[in-house]
Amino acid sequence: MKAVIVGCGRVGAEIAAELDRAGWQVLIIDVTASAFDRLPSSFGGTALRGDGTDEDVLRREGAENADVFLALTEGDNRNVMAAQLGIESLGARQCVAKINDPVRAEAYAHLGITTLCRTNLMVGATLGFLGQAAPGQPGIYAAERPHSHPLVEAAPPPIVGMPAATQPAAAGASTPDLEG
Repeated sequence: MKAVIVGCGRVGAEIAAELDRAGWQVLIIDVTASAFDRLPSSFGGTALRGDGTDEDVLRREGAENADVFLALTEGDNRNVMAAQLGIESLGARQCVAKINDPVRAEAYAHLGITTLCRTNLMVGATLGFLGQAAPGQPGIYAAERPHSHPLVEAAPPPIVGMPAATQPAAAGASTPDLEG
């Protein structure tokens, strides 16, 4: 199994170490070399100082066709960009982007990117510890529809309030004649 992890913070380093111990091929990328100090000395994967949103960097290190692609930096925008690369350009089978903003986390799931919302996870865990009912927001928003490659002809989501006959169709599909 192959994992690509963008971001070697506490979470990224711990996941990388555990997957490495389990026998996975692990590539972990961070822009700061000192971040790799979090990895155990026994880590047998590849630790690369670089930009996880740079497709050329990722390809040079063999990030294509990963079983898992995790975007775990501190920046929501960077994580979404890395996740999109993982899905659209590198053929990752599973991809998760850590998103701090709950509104963005849910919105990106609607767009086809599975998101892990640290804010919702912490609120739920803290309230649970205090014996309080946790709010209904999930910690992980699963992608609502498979994220398709931009060259794949797929039907766009329906537009609310637009009659079915005038909804946009998949590329190459027949469309109603609206001018006749």
